[in-house]
Amino acid sequence: MGSFKPNAKRKRLVFTSTISPGKQPDTNALLLAESIRAFAGGLSESPIWFYVTGDLDELSIDVEDRLQALDVDLIPLKVDRGAAGFFFVPEVVAAAEAETKAEAEADIQVWLGSNTLVLHEPRDLVLPGGKSLGYRPVHHTILGSRIDAPLDAFWSLIYNRCGVSGDRVFPMKTHVDGNTLRPYINAGILATRPERRLIRRWRDAFLNLYRTPEFERFYGDERYRIFMHQAVLSAVMLANFPRDELSELHATYNYPLHLYYEDATGRRPGSIEELVTIRHEGFYDDPDWERKMPAKEPLKKWIRERLPKPA
Repeated sequence: MGSFKPNAKRKRLVFTSTISPGKQPDTNALLLAESIRAFAGGLSESPIWFYVTGDLDELSIDVEDRLQALDVDLIPLKVDRGAAGFFFVPEVVAAAEAETKAEAEADIQVWLGSNTLVLHEPRDLVLPGGKSLGYRPVHHTILGSRIDAPLDAFWSLIYNRCGVSGDRVFPMKTHVDGNTLRPYINAGILATRPERRLIRRWRDAFLNLYRTPEFERFYGDERYRIFMHQAVLSAVMLANFPRDELSELHATYNYPLHLYYEDATGRRPGSIEELVTIRHEGFYDDPDWERKMPAKEPLKKWIRERLPKPA
């Protein structure tokens, strides 16, 4: 863990995420906040900031009351909704706003996708001395650039526009399909030192690039529109951080529950209680989720008790 000595006037770590009023986002946010308070151990009392990227007035009174009871700060944030098809624009903008605020208040900002559950103390998010970013690789290859293949037109353009030199590139294995790529990291879990400005650099680069004609030509394939933000994040990381400042988190972090049965790496856990944090795709929308979830009854019961009651 290193010799971490937080300033007494600052917070050791702050958890940050988003909420956009609606049934699934509300449930995701509540489960995330509840799981931090219940299972994050020595980090369970850390501040939690949720950036409200929709209309705060549309957040139900019940959800707002429950989040406030968990000591979650709800921070309104106006985001341009004109970016049709770019689902993750609000997350990129909110993460950067959180980094600006965290720079004055905390030593480490943890950004989590709102569809995250924390199941054990995520102590590796407390970055050791000399490390500026804790990350996980992407789940699937999708747009990824295989390390043993030439750079394609998309990644060549990303590297060129973000200022990535070839000597910064190193191999990285995907979380689920086990392929070896050039660095391609998941935007759903980041532990950063706010003063290093990774997330604001990411926001600025993404907003400058994603609507330009040179990238528009790739968007006939919807995957480029959806995951452009992660490609830019990976390139901004490479361009601005030497490898010795980077820390790949253990595979027990950011595990994709929704891809559990596709895990080809040989590291698939027997149950999700073996994991530190998981991601999901609204598993609770399936009426049969309890039978399908690879978890033990106490955890299922904990989740069940916190889900909205059927109408």
